[in-house]
Amino acid sequence: MNKVILMGRLTRDPEIRYSQGEQSTAVARYTLAVDRRFNRNNGGDNQQTADFIGCVAFGRSAEFAEKYLRKGIKIAITGRIQTGSYTNQSGQRVYTTDVVVEDQEFAESKNASSGNNANSGGFIPVDRPSPSTAGDGFMNIPDGIDEELPFN
Repeated sequence: MNKVILMGRLTRDPEIRYSQGEQSTAVARYTLAVDRRFNRNNGGDNQQTADFIGCVAFGRSAEFAEKYLRKGIKIAITGRIQTGSYTNQSGQRVYTTDVVVEDQEFAESKNASSGNNANSGGFIPVDRPSPSTAGDGFMNIPDGIDEELPFN
């Protein structure tokens, strides 16, 4: 099984390109800075370390990245690892490892990503519209639905 789940922040705005041909496909490349769970150093410097992981999205996911993802935004992605190689201009063989994005979601609220600490505490799906909320931040529940709720 080849399955990857990552949560991190974009190190820069996604780079978007379109394939050539009759039906051009969007291709988005971005790098996620993913914090390591444990510090590698045994010393007391307590420095946060991160891995920088290259990600590539295709089609609608790439178009979404182009429209909504920006440097510093925290996202969660699922995908698969893909390796490859090519010969550069110097004639040297270069090996690549990327995560091919299958699903991507915001991992914090818009306010939290802009520096405000009003984190929503959960994931906001990027491919689905968010529910309407009242001014107090709670979701509106339509009248007459009380009997369908599993609690009182």
